[in-house]
Amino acid sequence: MVKSIVRDPAFLEEKSVTATREDLPLAEDLYDTLKAHRLHCAGMAANMIGHRKAIIAVQNGARILVMLNPELIMKGGPYEAEEGCLSLDGQRKALRYQHITVKYLDMKMEPQVGMFSGMVAQAIQHEMDHVQGILI
Repeated sequence: MVKSIVRDPAFLEEKSVTATREDLPLAEDLYDTLKAHRLHCAGMAANMIGHRKAIIAVQNGARILVMLNPELIMKGGPYEAEEGCLSLDGQRKALRYQHITVKYLDMKMEPQVGMFSGMVAQAIQHEMDHVQGILI
């Protein structure tokens, strides 16, 4: 189900908690909401749709990748990015890494490790900041 986007900084600045199997319907809602906004949004975190759970969704080419409890385990190639966000007005600078490796659970609650670079890596890092309550 497509959900409304939360724009309350006080809510978004609170750290998310670990996602469980019971949160899979929320992960589906996050997928649906990102799909509805895909023309102007590269990723979303669950707190952007009102739930403080460690779930993110990012566009990865033509598909949407959903990650539960993502953890950055390797990073390289730091650079300064300028990013926008559906939950906030304007653009802000952020330190990002060109290449990252992320450990996460997929929608079957299976452990995965993925290597990402470029815009996908940047979107993942932005959404992982949301999970930590970090607003750019």
